[in-house]
Order: sequence, then structure tokens, then C-alpha cells
Amino acid sequence: MSGLLGRLRGRQNRTLWFWLFVGPFALGLGVFTYIPLLWSVYLSFFDAHNTVAPDPSADFVGLGNYVSMLGDEAFTDSLLTFLVFSVFIVPATFALSLALALMVNRLRRAQAFFRSVFFLPAACSYVVAALIWKMSLFNGVRFGLANTVLGYFDADSVAWLSTTDPPWYWLAIVTVRLWLQAGFFMILFLAGLQRISPQLYEAAAVDGARPGWQVFRHITFPQLRATSVAVALLLVINAFQAFDEFYNLLADARGYPPYARPPLVYLYYTALGQGQNLGAGSAGAVILAVIIAVVTIGQARWFGLGRKEA
Repeated sequence: MSGLLGRLRGRQNRTLWFWLFVGPFALGLGVFTYIPLLWSVYLSFFDAHNTVAPDPSADFVGLGNYVSMLGDEAFTDSLLTFLVFSVFIVPATFALSLALALMVNRLRRAQAFFRSVFFLPAACSYVVAALIWKMSLFNGVRFGLANTVLGYFDADSVAWLSTTDPPWYWLAIVTVRLWLQAGFFMILFLAGLQRISPQLYEAAAVDGARPGWQVFRHITFPQLRATSVAVALLLVINAFQAFDEFYNLLADARGYPPYARPPLVYLYYTALGQGQNLGAGSAGAVILAVIIAVVTIGQARWFGLGRKEA
């Protein structure tokens, strides 16, 4: 026994120890992530109704599912919903998280406390947060917090989640996502701020730069370029993957309304709804993945991510 332990402790067994620790996680990643992804791509070429194992000789439709999805007005409308959502949430989260990071970074006392307070919502479940927004804040009856505030000004109550003209439901959807993720991206910006050399600010002061906007514009923000690019990329990808807040805010016993249906909600009903068209749902998921990849790569190249500094 001691001889076996001695051999395992040797330098030549680093590979063995590596696979001993990494192997279970790699196996789980392959079984529960990569194999389902590849099988989804496979299903997208078949007429797979109510089955995940179609008959290759009878159910093969080639690119038929892709043509059907791209010609489906409901699917293209879901992509438009994502576009509207991203226009609201990406700049709002970027600006708020950067502002919080700047504020916390300037604190001389209780910085750890405020960092934890602002980050805490990131640990909250999206489902729980959506239900709080739905039942307590933007409830469509008079005892919702938003309607209670309106009542103080003698204004009529608003059915926030079912009013489409104007589309008040966007207020609930955007604010819950903003509350949930601003703290996480604040931490990323805060890490970037703390990497900026104080000597740059000292040199700027010597050159007569005014504290505030001038220093932020010419020193702070350019030094946050890499962090800003990463945050922007993550925000766009997260917007594409929006599901929990939409579904839990807007769905009820009657189902999901025809408005504000993002891609993942639409694919959920396509693949797991009454028709259970897993082939079309898989094709839509592949299209969505390709769009995410193209947008991410295009955004990275536009920002010059990975480009060597001159």
C-alpha cells in the first residue's frame, strides 16, 4: 500500500492526477452538454414529432426544418423581441454597472460592504425575482407597489404585464433583469478600475486635467477598454438567452401571450408544446446559436478584441 502511494506521489504521475480530478467534470460536460448539442443538430434534419430518435430512412427532411423556421413569422417576431430587449437592457446594464463600480471604487470606508450589497442580487434566482416583480411590484391590481405609488398621485392602476399599448410590460422585464445582473458586471468593472495605475491620474493632475468627466473620458474609460468589450459581449449573449424572466412574468394559467415572446420561449413551445416538433425546435436552436456566434464574433472584431496594441 505504501509503495502504491509512493508511486502516485511521483512527478511522473501528474497526468494521472490531472485526469483523476478533471475526468469526472469532463465526462459530465460531455454527457450533459456536448452530446445533447450534437444530437440537437442531428434532430434538426429530421421530421421529429414526439420523438428524439427519428427513423433516418423515413423522417429525413434535410434543410426543410431550417426553411420552415426562417419562414415562420412567429420565429422572426421572436428575434425582433430579442432586438428590442437588447436595445433596452444592454446599454442600461452597461451604464448602471459602470456607475456603481465608479462609486464603490471611490469609497474609502465600507467598500466591501457596498460591493457585497450591490452584488447580492446576482445570487438570486431569476425565477424568484420574476415572481417578486410579478406578484409584488408590478401586480396589475391596486395592491401592487407600482400601482400603490400611482394611487398617491390619484392616477388609475395599470395592468403592467398585459397592457400592450403602450407596452408597459417592458418596464417590468427590463428592471428585473437590470436588478439581477448589474451587480455582477459591476464587479468586472471594479476589477478593471483597480488595475489602473494611480500614476496615470497623478500625471493627468500635473498636466492640468480636471477631475471628473475629463479624467474619466481621457484616462479611466480608455483603460477599461478590455473590460468594456467583455461586458458588452456578455450582455448581448445573455440577452439572447433570456427565458426565465419573460416566461415567469408573462405566462399564466392560460399560457403565454402572443407578444414579447423571445426566441427561447418560442422554441420551448415549439419543441415541448402540443405539437412537440423537436426537429423544428432543434433547427431554431441551431439558427439561434449561429446568430449568437456571428454577432459575438462581429462585435469582437468591431471592438478589436485580441488585436495587438500598436
